[in-house]
Amino acid sequence: MSHTLPVIVLQPVLEVSDPSGFTLWPVAGIEPYGFLPLSGALTPTEVGTAVMSIAAHNDVVPTADDHPPRPADPLGAFLHGLLTQDGLVASGGLRVTDTASGVTLLPGCCNGLEERGDWFGVLDGNGWASFGHDPSPLAERHGDVARLTVDADRDDSPMIELAVGELRCLLSGAECDLAEFLALAASWASRQLPGHAAPVTAALARASALDSPLFFQ
Repeated sequence: MSHTLPVIVLQPVLEVSDPSGFTLWPVAGIEPYGFLPLSGALTPTEVGTAVMSIAAHNDVVPTADDHPPRPADPLGAFLHGLLTQDGLVASGGLRVTDTASGVTLLPGCCNGLEERGDWFGVLDGNGWASFGHDPSPLAERHGDVARLTVDADRDDSPMIELAVGELRCLLSGAECDLAEFLALAASWASRQLPGHAAPVTAALARASALDSPLFFQ
């Protein structure tokens, strides 16, 4: 009996922040501004890179007068936004690859993992969603087929087509990958950040919208 490997691969990915000069904990030598797939298979330094990146994504100067002041110590200062900001973000999204054709849909600029519930609208809502810009990825439902356009701003954009049922299964798998990453990150934080492990883990769950009910049942 022959076995056919899956052709379409869907992964939750995180945009990697520049680690230059970062010394608060070990990080992997991953090219900045690329995408790191999140799952339970990451190495400790890759988890460190993910946590560093999410903290950096939320390292902004608060505008509210009642916001807690930034701590003086380097670790507390770096984690301050992650642990105190509302509306946390995790720049990235979902990457879809057709391994047969080599076509890959990447999340665009200003898209985040916390917005991946928009894919649910493709399946059961208004039938379409966009995921950032430069490029401008687009997903549309046409009956029982989901059409994924790599860059809707291009007339000649490559596309990926798959059955709606297959997309639903792939999205459910992405939720499992994220849940396994969070469990791995919680274990990592207990070792690397014992004084901040619980709030950091909770913040990572909020940043990736894993503190809400699963989008895909």
